[in-house]
Amino acid sequence: MEKIVKGKAFVLGDNIDTDQIIPAEYLVYSLSDPEESKKYGHYALSGVPFSQAGLPGGGITFISGEDFTSEYTIIIGGSNFGCGSSREHAPFALQVAGVKAVIAESYARIFYRNSVDGGFLLPYETPLKLNDRIKTGDEVELDVNANILKNLTTGKTYNLRSLGSILPIIEAGDIFKYARQSGMIV
Repeated sequence: MEKIVKGKAFVLGDNIDTDQIIPAEYLVYSLSDPEESKKYGHYALSGVPFSQAGLPGGGITFISGEDFTSEYTIIIGGSNFGCGSSREHAPFALQVAGVKAVIAESYARIFYRNSVDGGFLLPYETPLKLNDRIKTGDEVELDVNANILKNLTTGKTYNLRSLGSILPIIEAGDIFKYARQSGMIV
């Protein structure tokens, strides 16, 4: 796992639900077949309306054309990120699309747990409403050890809440790998 994550930010609003992250019509692809699973990346965030994406007037999409990965590696969300159904496909789709971290004010519990348990991405919480302070396309840098997000475009730095006890699970790769490394299961 990278301890410094750099890349472009994609900014979203509040209450981004799992149907917006990966619409139900695209849940037909195999998660274990590499050729099929990359389609989850292609359709990631395809259900988010422009009004929720912090993109007045539109014109910017998360995935360009027929690509399977995005140029954006860090999502900045508002409150209640990942609400809706309990599908594991949502954090998986973001990971396949190239997302390394989501930074939001708060999460729906099931999305947060699915992100951690599957080791899909870093679900950071922020005490500030960053989706009003960071713009889509800003270059950002996440320092996992220091729990700091720096907007390289503006030079501003933001403190994030520590990942605490979930960090070793994500570092291990998923909850089962962590349990094996910890001797909880054989």
